[in-house]
Amino acid sequence: MSASLPFFRYHPDPVASGSLREAAETCACCERDRGWIYTATFYTAREVNGRFCPWCIADGSAAERFAGEFADSFGLAGVGDDVLHEVTRRTPGFHAWQDPHWLVHCRTAAAFIGEVGYAELAARPDALDQLRADMRLDGWRDEARIVEFLTRLGSSASAMLFRCTVCGTHVAYVDAS
Repeated sequence: MSASLPFFRYHPDPVASGSLREAAETCACCERDRGWIYTATFYTAREVNGRFCPWCIADGSAAERFAGEFADSFGLAGVGDDVLHEVTRRTPGFHAWQDPHWLVHCRTAAAFIGEVGYAELAARPDALDQLRADMRLDGWRDEARIVEFLTRLGSSASAMLFRCTVCGTHVAYVDAS
């Protein structure tokens, strides 16, 4: 990621995740063309004509001006108001097939790493084990079926991978079309 872009603690590489891209486009908030534009979700009841630059996301001006949020607060129960505000109003969201949501670990928001398939998950056994446990809690009883589903991640389903900002543990959730 370019050193000139703002740093987002809870989404450290929004270029790699596809949430920011280079573009000659005017920001709907500051009305400047800064060479980068946000491409993912923004929730607001107001009309917004255009997209935002990463600087208006980082300083909170886009969320404030348009009374909106870049991420849903679903899943962020129990985090402090300062963390909730930073994730929802000052951090780029991400693309997902279903409504994207943030994961929590060590009682704070985890950092979004990106959308991954099985190969990336296999390199992070902590996240893979957590997904297996979540699937069992959701009623999946057949271990062979769980393994088959997880090994096919990357086609009609993928995993949203996060890393805890406190202990470094990886966590994930499945997103499917």
